[in-house]
Amino acid sequence: MYRQAILDNGVYVLTEEMPNVRSVVIGIWADVGSRDESPDMAGISHFIEHLVFKGTQKRKARDIAEALDAVGGQLNAFTTKEYTCYYARVMDEYFDLSLDVLVDMVLGSRFAPEDIEREKNVIAEEIKMYEDTPDELVHDIFASVIWQEHALGRPIIGETSIIKSLDRERILSFYQAHYSPANLIVAIAGNIRHQEVVEKVRAALGSVSGAKVIRGENIPVPHSKMVCRKKDTEQVHLCIGVPGLPLNNENVYAMQLLNTVLGGGISSRLFQEIRENRGLVYSIYSYHASYHDTGLFCVYAGLSKNNVVSVSELIFQEIKAICENGVTEAELQRSKDQVKGNLYLSLENVTTHMSRLAKSKLYLDRFVTPEEVVERISKVTRNEVKDIARAILLPDLLTIAAVGPWEDCKILQEKACEILT
Repeated sequence: MYRQAILDNGVYVLTEEMPNVRSVVIGIWADVGSRDESPDMAGISHFIEHLVFKGTQKRKARDIAEALDAVGGQLNAFTTKEYTCYYARVMDEYFDLSLDVLVDMVLGSRFAPEDIEREKNVIAEEIKMYEDTPDELVHDIFASVIWQEHALGRPIIGETSIIKSLDRERILSFYQAHYSPANLIVAIAGNIRHQEVVEKVRAALGSVSGAKVIRGENIPVPHSKMVCRKKDTEQVHLCIGVPGLPLNNENVYAMQLLNTVLGGGISSRLFQEIRENRGLVYSIYSYHASYHDTGLFCVYAGLSKNNVVSVSELIFQEIKAICENGVTEAELQRSKDQVKGNLYLSLENVTTHMSRLAKSKLYLDRFVTPEEVVERISKVTRNEVKDIARAILLPDLLTIAAVGPWEDCKILQEKACEILT
């Protein structure tokens, strides 16, 4: 059962009691991500995520690494465009230890100058790694094309030159502004008791002070453009997409089903037609990413340079077909069952429960139960899927990004106009 408490300093404590498991997952979520950064500090949120593992007044970096390893637990973190999460997964008997380590890391980090300089080199290598991973790099390029100068268009990891320029004073200033208690959520799922863990979180965090940072109303404006980055790779990595929906949009469930039918699995139209029937790709899929005020819908394909035009034509044809004719009743029901099954299977993982608690609060300011999701999905009609396809998959907003041995974006633009208009 989902429960919530608010500490006097503004920290939200969200819990879900799961008495039939032996594990506990704790997440401390900061309501800050790469979209909250100015251009001259791009990548600082991800940088801070790295630095909190480097030592506190109580623990050296090695002590942090060993603390949960020693009891068979897991400690990790990640940064997104809109939030940062630090989380630990342990047996229930080690709850106190994991909470102490997480709070110490997130709120007690030293940000030692020598750690900052050393970690700059680590992140520089991480950036090089992404540059050498074209099937990931193309998604960052796609976002940069569609959002242009907006922060959503910048890679979460940042750029080497900017990371190298960041000093301790600027890092601390950003950290202190965005890691105030009113900007934090503590989400806990597993074999716990709500009131008991709330009191423990209060003891750990209740005395910390600081005002909440309100995210500015900087709504991104989408752009339509074609960009091809030539790179010496075996394949061309292609993203074709349009702006999508924010998570709080009432049509997001219809959008989820549209994505499932078009490219959300091995039974999807794109996979069956382009891979199974024609053998032109190995990897092809679509996804819909939602943010506070917008979203992205994207089709990805990895393919030979000789097949770029023909595969692009097939993608455009499938987009056109679903806009003109919608989905069949069988496809609609299958996609509903697929989404339902994926949801309930994911709930076998305690970390998923913890994550759902926090994301519901961050994006919707309320908890959305799995049962509510299934009910909303079940009520989506064929007409609603067709309507959202026509509203979202607009030729005028189409954006294409490609990475690999291919430079002729113009022909892809011509094919898109020819088929979709």
